[in-house]
Amino acid sequence: MRVVVALGGNALLHRGERPEAERQRRNLDVAVTAVAEIAREHAVVVTHGNGPQVGLLALQSQALRGQHPDPLDVLGAESEGMIGYLLEQELRNRLPNRSCATLLTQVVVDADDPAFEDPTKPIGPYYATDDAERLSRQLGWRFTAYGTTRRRVVASPQPLRFVERTAIELLLDAGVVVVCAGGGGIPVVDDDGALRGVEAVVDKDRSAALLARELRADVLLLLTDAVGVFVNWGTPEAKLVRRAHPDALRELTFETGTMGPKVEAATGFAATGTGHAAVGAVEDATDVLLGKKGTTISMDVDGLELGTLD
Repeated sequence: MRVVVALGGNALLHRGERPEAERQRRNLDVAVTAVAEIAREHAVVVTHGNGPQVGLLALQSQALRGQHPDPLDVLGAESEGMIGYLLEQELRNRLPNRSCATLLTQVVVDADDPAFEDPTKPIGPYYATDDAERLSRQLGWRFTAYGTTRRRVVASPQPLRFVERTAIELLLDAGVVVVCAGGGGIPVVDDDGALRGVEAVVDKDRSAALLARELRADVLLLLTDAVGVFVNWGTPEAKLVRRAHPDALRELTFETGTMGPKVEAATGFAATGTGHAAVGAVEDATDVLLGKKGTTISMDVDGLELGTLD
């Protein structure tokens, strides 16, 4: 099978941790072990998040006196290369007989996407209100409230196509494990064939779904720190969705910051009928792929099939 594996940000950084290189390397063990196990049997493309990392790079760039901060497309490329390097090296260590490659990946967006007028994608650390107001005055950054703190928000336009799709296909056909489209890909617009970067961060789950569609994947595997998708989450009536038809899952409501983006990505891909999607915990990756754990979304399922945790 051809499998697109989308690693959530928790694969590199657990909640609340600082984005330090050695910490990320240590945290990769579980994720890379799971991906390597799948890659021994299947053609695999790996994509990943970059929210904390690109936010840190933005801070470092902003701290350089006398220099205007680097734009988000450049910072996205830097984070994609950094995280890709860590993933590729660890994958090669576990798959000595397979070639692995990291590909900087540009994703085309619409310059007129309304997201540029209404930035909602949070990146980077949490700030005290005074610090956020200062950065807003100095750099024009926009912030949203998170309790008593603030966090920077940027535009998150819809991904339309990947510039390097053909290169990814060639690598896959050659048996290479490909790490690409990190952080949703480097956002660019196409001006009559001339590409230019834009100040945005594309949602990684939307990009993973687009990548799976463009590559005609059999499975889109969305791995995170949750065991699957739940109905009535946070209540005594919470139930794990074991299997679901895309239309049935779309009828459920998920709060911002929870499973919403992953459900959108999973249902969007599964609805094409090309393959199915699955959502589950990183450490359960193989069982999630096989439908033994997590949540499977497929056109072959009728309605919702609910269960409890084993």
